[in-house]
This record gives sequence, structure tokens and C-alpha cells, in this order.
Amino acid sequence: MTRSAIFHLLRDTRGAAAAEMVLVLPLLLVIMFGSVELGNYMLNEHTLLRAVRDGARFAARQPFASYSGCNGTAANVPASVSDNTKLLVRKGTLNSSDPDQLANWTDASTQFSVQMTCSTAAGGTTLGGIYLGNTTGTADVAPNVRVYARIKYRPVLGLFGFTGNGMYLDAADQAAVAGI
Repeated sequence: MTRSAIFHLLRDTRGAAAAEMVLVLPLLLVIMFGSVELGNYMLNEHTLLRAVRDGARFAARQPFASYSGCNGTAANVPASVSDNTKLLVRKGTLNSSDPDQLANWTDASTQFSVQMTCSTAAGGTTLGGIYLGNTTGTADVAPNVRVYARIKYRPVLGLFGFTGNGMYLDAADQAAVAGI
């Protein structure tokens, strides 16, 4: 090659845009797919938080008679309330034939609990109002329900090799039993 031909090739810019695109494309793809995956994670987390909040509200609206086992500190939630709360969190309704709110909910890989604590005073103030007469022993008792769920995260980009191993969605909420 002659010197003028080499000089001419060095000044030629016709393929510069394609070469720059090839250099930037991997970064653009990582940003694009990463934002899709992050958005999916946030949507699933929000869905689970909303479902657990609804479950805590549902459990808190059960009659006081359902929570008669308060001994002043903690008690067991009746199986019927716990099972219905789990169904409501999982399906969004009490109809067991409805689809799951989150695709990766399986009984084997999901941790779920409904716990109850019982208080006789709040901030040093003796309980009153709707809790008067809801007694265990000598004091009025206010049951408090806590719902917790943890499920394995199912990524959108699983087809591209991103497995999401070790990633979980966690949610917890609590509500005072109103006995309504």
C-alpha cells in the first residue's frame, strides 16, 4: 500500500458510527435489561406488600371470639383465620380457584406466618374503648395480628441466564384486632 492510500484510509470516517455503536451497545443493553428487571422486582415487591397488608387487615377484622386465647403476651391464631389469611394474601380473594397474585408462590418454597400478640396497655395507658370487657385474667386485652410472607423471586430475564438465586421478596404488616 502506498503512503497516500494509508493516509486516505486513516481520514475515512464512513464506518465510525457503526464502530461506536458496537462499542456502546453492550452498555446500553445492560442498562435496558437491568431497568426492566429492577422494575419487575419492584412490582413484585409492591404486590406482595399490598397482599400482606390486606391479609393483616382481614385477620384484624375477625371477631374477638376468634382470638380468645390471649394470655397477656402471645397466643396462637386459630387455624381457620390463619388459612383464610394465607389464601387472601396468595390469591387476593377467598376463592381458592383464582390465580396466584405472584407467579412463584408455592407452598414448598414460601414462608408464611400469622402471629398474634396480646397487650394490656399501650404506652403506659390502660386500654379502653372496644377492648373493655375483652379480658383475660384481670386486665383488658388488645390482640395484635402480624402477617409475614417470604417468597422466592422469579426474574424476567431467566431466559437470558439470570437465575435470581438467593433473591427473595419479603413483606410483613400488622394490625390491631378490631373485632368487627
